[in-house]
Amino acid sequence: MHRRDFMRRLGLGAAALILGRSSGRAKEAKAARLNVLLFTADDLDRNSLGCFGGKVPGLTPNLDRFAAEGMRFNRAHVTVAICQPSRGVLGTGLYGHNSGILGFMHTDKDIPTVMETLGQAGYLTGVLGKVNHSTPKAAYKWDFMHDYKELGCGRSPRKYYAYCKEFFARCRDEGKPFYFMVNSHDPHRPFQVPGRLLPGAETPSKLYKPEDVPVPGFLPDLPGVRAELSTYLNSVRRCDDTFGKVMQALAESGFADNTLVMFLSDNGIAVPFAKCNCYLASTRTPWIARWPGVVKPGAVDDESFISGIDFFPTVLAATHLPALAGLDGRSFLPLLQGRKQSGRERVFTQIDRKAGGANVPMRCVQDAEYGYIFNAWSDGVYEYHNNNEGKCWAAMKAASANDSAVARRVKVFRLRSPEEFYHVRKDPDCLHNLVDDPAHAEPLKRYRSLLAEWMTKTGDPMREAFERRGDATWMKGFWQKLHPPRRRRRPSGQKRAGSGKDRQTPS
Repeated sequence: MHRRDFMRRLGLGAAALILGRSSGRAKEAKAARLNVLLFTADDLDRNSLGCFGGKVPGLTPNLDRFAAEGMRFNRAHVTVAICQPSRGVLGTGLYGHNSGILGFMHTDKDIPTVMETLGQAGYLTGVLGKVNHSTPKAAYKWDFMHDYKELGCGRSPRKYYAYCKEFFARCRDEGKPFYFMVNSHDPHRPFQVPGRLLPGAETPSKLYKPEDVPVPGFLPDLPGVRAELSTYLNSVRRCDDTFGKVMQALAESGFADNTLVMFLSDNGIAVPFAKCNCYLASTRTPWIARWPGVVKPGAVDDESFISGIDFFPTVLAATHLPALAGLDGRSFLPLLQGRKQSGRERVFTQIDRKAGGANVPMRCVQDAEYGYIFNAWSDGVYEYHNNNEGKCWAAMKAASANDSAVARRVKVFRLRSPEEFYHVRKDPDCLHNLVDDPAHAEPLKRYRSLLAEWMTKTGDPMREAFERRGDATWMKGFWQKLHPPRRRRRPSGQKRAGSGKDRQTPS
């Protein structure tokens, strides 16, 4: 599967573009070619935006204004709810098990990427922030590039504005269309605590207090949770500030009317049960697209499931570049044009490796009614940890000593179960696992079949584990391969970390 000669196809496509392909293409080439600007937020919860029903008044004024000028996708998802593999899917149009980007890594495969493809077709390629995470091939060199420190630790709206102005001026001077990926480092941890700015960062245009926080339903409403989430809101506000400055630079450049702008978050908020998982709060993203003259202002798609896997083929279609056979994704250009598109009833998402390299394979299929998750790593002993627990988790741990409901959530987060099944329409916070509910036996069987079909179609190496999930002997060997014992040298007197727990580096 997916072992086609991508680069040969790309070469033919680029050659066809250069030669005109037809008199119609020759006329088109004389006109201004469509620019593409992708803005990503880092760890932004979809429900934080006012235009998606956010409950904090005025939190995201720039994004709300942008949504009124474009189309909102209410059933949009990223494919992997982790920074680098999520962006790897955007850049390659392939699931991680086909691109090789299973976690915090690059691909060594001879496959096309969106920036290479557009670059070879005459586009100037630029990136601001998250450069390593946004570049599927480590050796690729963007035409224009500025990263973390130059951008005030990715948290200075004014610096983003200045570099955008510089990039747009270069595009005009060179007479080239552009593919520009602008990545905010907000609202990634560390959240903005009032009075504690990272080097070069700016204070958000508004600050928030614990009483301003609408606690999401998948977290308990505890003082410690509210305190940390108020600092998250500060970071969300600054992300919106940055987006506003980028849109200002685009408007001033004169390119806005000929630019397809897409906004999304790479994954959900960095707290338990969201980022680095396969829940609704993990992968559902605030996807907004603006394309003057094509996308109807204020349009809303409440029906179609799109995901990160579809970004690359959509860009190819929008820019009239040849489609590439072998991509896992599918263009949703018809949706942008206000037309219907079949086959958009569900989405498949996954996790393979997280920060630190630990293998925690998860697979999920969900639609408007149900979500089914297969946790290949869950054996009832291994404890799941990630870097996104923070003070919210500390508050949950402390409360679990006297609150049985919180204690159950703590246990679920650490151990899970091999299968999870949720009625996401009625239970969007995924609080009630229906796997053992006889009343849901039939739909459970159906969703298992959907996941199996997808795993077979995409060549997922987790297919055998899924098929043999009821074979305790085989699964025990599989789990041991996933999590082999680690032996580390420890300073004298240091205690050994508890078995089954992995310690990780920051993401």
